Amino acid sequence: MIRQYELVETVRAYDPTADEAALDRAYVYAMKMHGSQTRASGDPYFSHPLEVAGILTRMKLDHGTIITALLHDVLEDTDASLDDIRRMFGDEIARLVDGVTKLTRIELQSDRTKQAENLRKLVLAMSQDIRVLLVKLADRLHNMRTLHFIEKPEKRRRIAAETMDIYAPLAARIGINDIKDELEDLAFAEINPDARSSIKTRLDYLRSEGGDLVERIIEELRSTLSEGGVEAQISGRTKTPYSVWQKMQRKNVSVEQLSDIMAFRLVVPDIGACYHALGLIHARYPVVPGRFKDYISTPKPNGYRSLHTGVIGPHRQRIEMQIRTPDMHSIAELGVAAHWSYKQGSGASEGRKYRWIRELLDILDQASGPEEFLEHTKLEMYQDQVFCFTPKGDLIALPQGSGPIDFAYAVHSEIGDTCVGAKINSRLVPLQTQLKNGDQVEIVSSKTSTPSPTWEQFVVTGKAKARIRRFVRLKRRQQFSDLGKAMLQKAFRQEGHPFSEKTVAPLSEKFRAETVEDLYAGVGEGLTSALEVVHAAYPPARPAEKPANVVPIARARGKSRKSSHDAIPITGLIDGMAVHFARCCHPLPGERIVGIVTTGKGVTIHTIDCETLENYHHEPERWLDVGWDSERATVHVGRLEVVIANEPGSLGSLSTVIGKNGGNIINLKIVTRSVDFFELLIDVEVGDVRHLTTIIAALRATPVINSVERARG
Repeated sequence: MIRQYELVETVRAYDPTADEAALDRAYVYAMKMHGSQTRASGDPYFSHPLEVAGILTRMKLDHGTIITALLHDVLEDTDASLDDIRRMFGDEIARLVDGVTKLTRIELQSDRTKQAENLRKLVLAMSQDIRVLLVKLADRLHNMRTLHFIEKPEKRRRIAAETMDIYAPLAARIGINDIKDELEDLAFAEINPDARSSIKTRLDYLRSEGGDLVERIIEELRSTLSEGGVEAQISGRTKTPYSVWQKMQRKNVSVEQLSDIMAFRLVVPDIGACYHALGLIHARYPVVPGRFKDYISTPKPNGYRSLHTGVIGPHRQRIEMQIRTPDMHSIAELGVAAHWSYKQGSGASEGRKYRWIRELLDILDQASGPEEFLEHTKLEMYQDQVFCFTPKGDLIALPQGSGPIDFAYAVHSEIGDTCVGAKINSRLVPLQTQLKNGDQVEIVSSKTSTPSPTWEQFVVTGKAKARIRRFVRLKRRQQFSDLGKAMLQKAFRQEGHPFSEKTVAPLSEKFRAETVEDLYAGVGEGLTSALEVVHAAYPPARPAEKPANVVPIARARGKSRKSSHDAIPITGLIDGMAVHFARCCHPLPGERIVGIVTTGKGVTIHTIDCETLENYHHEPERWLDVGWDSERATVHVGRLEVVIANEPGSLGSLSTVIGKNGGNIINLKIVTRSVDFFELLIDVEVGDVRHLTTIIAALRATPVINSVERARG
């Protein structure tokens, strides 16, 4: 273990202004509080916080971070209180220690939920001060180094998986590549020891076969740069077993087929020398296509800057190179920690400069629970980046596969919510379009627009997914609530009782609803019968013969064309939420309709003559009298069966007729084809049944069209 004076002298060597007395107090206090506690290895427990502090001193972090490292376990594992820490070391240290303290006291439902909850609290803590994350990473690194002392294999694998899923990506996000590489390698050794051992053996063999190959490549590179007038510090290394494994999985090749397992770093005096060195390298050696990346002009979100290239280098070896300045190298090695050196001083707001932390906080606000947060956070941390620009030239980094919706949410949540279209490089494109590096993206928005539930199928970023899910969740609940309230009002009226919220509210507990809104939503969702609520409020003298909201099939089909005033209006409700328009009959405004209540789904709307209704003839309690709201105009889909002549221009004539009559084709399928005729199924957006009838009449008058019928199914 490092001695007290050695630790203090190490910190003072790079930070002469460090509070020596506070460091001494923290060392003694932590040793005293942990006392005779031991770790799984048998070592004194105090060795752990001391090792964590040692890792952070090698990163040259300020004395407040080192004190936090020494104290980070005293709240959880000893009798110390937060007030004790605050009294002895001040508010700042108390806040940091509280942020880092592990959360094992919390009783949660599962390991996954526990992992998600821990990450959620870590994000909240590090959003206030990024040093919380630095201490947490050092804590996890030392725990991984001693993981083999834990006896239970399943516990070791769980910790290793959590490290690979959460902590290694977090280290990568803040640019601490050394810690990221070691965490990945230690976790890989536990999760897949056979693969790691095999790759390591093979790498050792290739290294021994090559002898001093790395040194010879370095000498030739140095000579090439020197002849061009560039002095550089050059170092080379073989990639880690885990990075080799990742590349093997990605390319589906063996170790022997990987020819770029060596990487070289060239540190040159300034930015001009970076590009000069790149030119000299490319002039002498063949460039591997697709391997050049300029992270100097477009830095990574964590501040990383370098030129990356791949060449067929000296001795015909395929190698990767990183070219950077000393300052860039410092940030590449230490990441955010480079900004926390003693020269920068302390600043608790540093974490707020990191856009990705703000995005994680946005996800935290939108997610319905800790496990959804964990899912979206992994999405946010894992994927490779694509760099795009706003019309003003601001750089936005997104995961590979992102589209305009992801871009809109990355700019601002409200822009994402109101997005109606997008232009990429001044061209209007579909919202499903995938973005490419260098694209300039302009978002077209409308204040009256809202997120579409279908967006979730093609967005990539965690923030976008969380925001869309939240909107759908809230909108769906609101629609269930509105529908349920209308169903209750009707049921009360038909039973001859007055409806009021004061009457219904006391019944919430009986139906296991926290609020009256929850009760309404339960009725709308089909989880609770409206008639049951009525009878709970006004117990019947004798059992009801028939539920109040029933529309018997014979009576329903015998109604007049106009809906009764009792019908519940459904126009304006979003299809796929509380209300679903049946695909078997495609009901349209103007047609007589009926609703079928489905538990957990809401109401499915059918035309009154739909053959599917026969299936519910013996379940009258599921029938609901519904009608269209004539005051609200919306777009619906009508399906047509068309037989059209097989001749040039006939399809153009069909689409022209539909367009001239105000319809919009959204889907077209060729069902059968012959020498003379094609049979088509066409989905057309129309306003109501009269609009569709007009289109059908116009199509029947078109010479190339043999027949047109309304499709059912």
